[in-house]
Amino acid sequence: MREELHPLSDVNGKPPGTTSWDGSITEAGTEMRSYYGRPVIKEPVWTWEIPAYFFTGGLAGASAVLSTAAKLTGNEPLSKRALYIGAVADLVSPALLISDLGRPERFHHMLRVVKITSPMNVGSWVLLVSGGASNTAAVLELLGRLKPVKLLAGAVSSLAGPLLATYTGVLIADTAVPVWHEGRRELPWIFGASAMASAGAAASVFLRPEDAGPARRLAVAGVLAEGALMQLMEVRLGKIGEVYRQGAAGKLSWAAKGLATGGAALLARRGKRSRAALVLGGAMVCAGEMCLRWAVFKAGLQSARDPKYVVEPQRERADRRGTKATTKPDA
Repeated sequence: MREELHPLSDVNGKPPGTTSWDGSITEAGTEMRSYYGRPVIKEPVWTWEIPAYFFTGGLAGASAVLSTAAKLTGNEPLSKRALYIGAVADLVSPALLISDLGRPERFHHMLRVVKITSPMNVGSWVLLVSGGASNTAAVLELLGRLKPVKLLAGAVSSLAGPLLATYTGVLIADTAVPVWHEGRRELPWIFGASAMASAGAAASVFLRPEDAGPARRLAVAGVLAEGALMQLMEVRLGKIGEVYRQGAAGKLSWAAKGLATGGAALLARRGKRSRAALVLGGAMVCAGEMCLRWAVFKAGLQSARDPKYVVEPQRERADRRGTKATTKPDA
């Protein structure tokens, strides 16, 4: 007797919403399902310390560059504030990483080798170099001692700064988490722009209006660049990009846009004359940049939970290559 197939069965006769022998996933309407309704990949096990580190690491890296640039242009108040902010952020960053790892020796173990193909290993070394240099420069600045050593340490910190500000974007893009991996072209640049905004905003909080001009402009430019890059990424990601508008990630994305845009507008319009505007605007931008890092983090978790965000990009890549998924031959 001829076996009747479900009208929406796949090529192997599998009804929608079931899996083939090789683990492939069929589609029922718009719902993608996997074995026993479980996610195709595991969610990252990172805790709250990691998105917090994304913020502090970016702040430290960009502040080091801002400090050196301000010194070269003769703006000593800005140079000192940015140096101290970066040094504090560089102290907090490894503490956050060690807290997430659970045991301090695990951070030490990452430094036993140098593996340039591993963003995590390279990032650990960058954090060590940047933190050591920026804190050395900050201590010598406070003591007023060993100026040549202080200048050398500041130069090393500023060279490591761009890497520290952007490597976390490379790190999360080098994973199987769909929305992170598919956003690999933009994420490092988004993290870099966010770091610029947070460094300029944080320095503005501690400066007088007459000294805060470069920091204000950096904060505003960072917010504008970050917003444009985020929009570009969401459009390019297509269906996967919708996670940035859903759930916790969606709420955090709206908070990030509102706080950063409002703070940047306040810095641009009132920051030239008002110390209060510098404090409030700078705090709003920093809060917005923290929300951005959390939005990216939550979006990754949300995309890892839903099989459709894993399977559909794989199908699209296979279609572009003109290949098909392997299926079991008919008996």
